[in-house]
Amino acid sequence: MGADFLRTMDWLGAARARGYLRLLALLNAVMLIALIATSHGGVDRNGFLLGSDFISFWTVGQMLGTHANPYDGAAHIAAQRMFFASDAGYTAFFYPPSFLTFCRPLGLLGYFPALGLWLATTAAVYLAALRGWWREADTQMPLWLLFLAFPAVPIVVTHGQTAFLVAGLLGLGAWLVPSRPVLAGILFGLATIKPQFGVLLPLVLLLTREWKVTAAAALTALVLAAIAALSFGWQTWPDWLAASARAEDAMAAGAVGYAKMTSPFAALKLLGASTTSAYAVQAIISLAVAGVLGWAAWRRRWSLALAAATLAGAPLATPFVLDYDTVILAFPLLWLTGQGLRGGFAPWEKLAIALAVAAPAFARPLAMNAGLPVMPLVLAALFAAVWRRAIAPA
Repeated sequence: MGADFLRTMDWLGAARARGYLRLLALLNAVMLIALIATSHGGVDRNGFLLGSDFISFWTVGQMLGTHANPYDGAAHIAAQRMFFASDAGYTAFFYPPSFLTFCRPLGLLGYFPALGLWLATTAAVYLAALRGWWREADTQMPLWLLFLAFPAVPIVVTHGQTAFLVAGLLGLGAWLVPSRPVLAGILFGLATIKPQFGVLLPLVLLLTREWKVTAAAALTALVLAAIAALSFGWQTWPDWLAASARAEDAMAAGAVGYAKMTSPFAALKLLGASTTSAYAVQAIISLAVAGVLGWAAWRRRWSLALAAATLAGAPLATPFVLDYDTVILAFPLLWLTGQGLRGGFAPWEKLAIALAVAAPAFARPLAMNAGLPVMPLVLAALFAAVWRRAIAPA
């Protein structure tokens, strides 16, 4: 077994890859079924409510119905614990007011019907976004298999998180930029409900001179913000800014759990670095990602290659990113795989792809039990592979 075992990975052909994907899909399905089957009253055997993080959004929907302030931490805790009180604490709410419009309808339903509707709807958005990238990649693998096999998918489901929705909006928007620029901009504007994942987009859109997309995104974000202010009060914006300051303090103190996070900042904190040095390194990495991405976009037009590089760089460019957010990697993974199938895989590309696919399954346990934060290295490897392809001559 030489260096080529990992360098070229010629042993990982289509048949073997399909077998591994089927195994992953089976394990993911069995895990989800077992989680539900062994739960009692909607609480799993570890004491967590099914769709654990979703209770935060559902509680906000309930609070908005009674004109309560969702950014009042004490009120949010009290409202949440009226439905479910966990020994592990509670799930905070730090999303911007733009997201309140999405939360309000959730409060009109019971918790579990709302959770089911939320997951079905957001997964549909995500799958709709994946379809175009999947067709372009032409991997000869069914879309349902790729979806079920990706370990990040059950993490989103078990947390009831926003990752399907945000990734779907960004992925579909990136796909539609050349053909439907206004609609692409609208989708990007809607994705500002979780703004940290779109920080690279303005840079690439401006450098590629996508003025319609940029204008539509900015206008949509402003309209969404105004709707929230008119519906729930202008005070929600300063209240959110105050809550954001508390969120930053909580993140620095490790309240979120560094092992769950996948950023360089979290990795350094898990390894014992100071908050100042962790933020400094994160800033350097974020600027480096933006710099090389900007260089790739300079004097070029928007392309699927640049879109893939932008989405691959998004999780590296923010300190606040968790393992369920890695569902966004499906888009650059599909693009990179398609490029390799058509023109041959470059050295180390198959390894970067395999690690990015599998890492969400073992990154959190490895960080929690062994103190080894591997996810930033995996993200960096995938970004480097995608970026190298993106700048290659056509």
